[in-house]
Amino acid sequence: MIVISTDSLRGYGLSRIFDLSKQAGYDGLDLAVDYGQFDTNNGDYIKKLIQEYKLPVHAVTAPTEIAPKRIEEIVKLAKNIGAKVVVLQPPKILDFKMASWMKSEIPKLREKEGISIALENAPAGTFLGIIPDHAMGSASDLKDFKHVCLDVSRLGEQRKDLMRAYTALKKFLVHIHLSNFYHGKKYAPPQEGIMPLESFMTKLKEDGYPGAISMKILPKYLHCGDNERTVKELVKAKKFYEKFYGKVDGGTAKNDKFNMASEAF
Repeated sequence: MIVISTDSLRGYGLSRIFDLSKQAGYDGLDLAVDYGQFDTNNGDYIKKLIQEYKLPVHAVTAPTEIAPKRIEEIVKLAKNIGAKVVVLQPPKILDFKMASWMKSEIPKLREKEGISIALENAPAGTFLGIIPDHAMGSASDLKDFKHVCLDVSRLGEQRKDLMRAYTALKKFLVHIHLSNFYHGKKYAPPQEGIMPLESFMTKLKEDGYPGAISMKILPKYLHCGDNERTVKELVKAKKFYEKFYGKVDGGTAKNDKFNMASEAF
C-alpha cells in the first residue's frame, strides 16, 4: 500500500490534500496531526472526507513533544477514522517522565485499544553538542518498543546505513516514511538522492513487509501551490514505488503486527 503523508502537502486544507492524493492515485493517507490545523483532529470531518474521496487514512502521525493525554486522544481519533497505526515521536532526552510513561503505558494502551502504536526513529541533533536530543533513539530502544516506524530520510541525515538498520528492525516494522536525502537535505523525492532506496524497497517486498509505505516529501519539492505540477510530482514518486516495490513478487508475510491485542512479538 502506498500512502502520502499529509505533511508532504502542508499548506493545503485537508479537503484539497484528499483531492490531490486521489488525483495522483495513492491508496490512502498518513494523517499528520497538527493542532494549529483544526481539520487534522476533527474525526467527523475526516470521516466525511474518507467517504467522499473513497480514500482511507491508514496511519495517524502524532506531533512532537505532546502530553500523554494528547496521545490517548490521537489513539481514539485513529480508531474513530479506521486507521491501523499511530506513529509517535521519541521524547526529548531530559523528558524522563514522558519516556517512562511511554515505556510503561503504551503497551497497555495498545492492548486496550487493539491498535498498533509505533515509535519512530529519532531525527538528528544533539544536546550540548554530544548528547542525542531524543531519548529512546537506539535500535535497542526501538526493538523494546515492539512496533516501529522507520523514517528513511532521518537515517540519511545521520549517515546511518539503511540496509543495516532495516535488517536490525525488520520484524518490528509496521510503518515506513519514505523519502531520499539530497544535497544535505531530508525529505527529497525518492527518485532523487543518495540513499539505496531501490535495494531497500525490493528487499521490503521480497521479505513480505505487511505495512504501508508513506511518502513524506518536503512541500517545496512537490511544488505545492501549483496544483497541476504537484500532482505530477506525486505521480513521479508513486511510479518509483511501483517500479521497485509494487511490481516485485514478494514473500508471504504474517499480519500479526496488526493484531495488537495479542502482542505477537
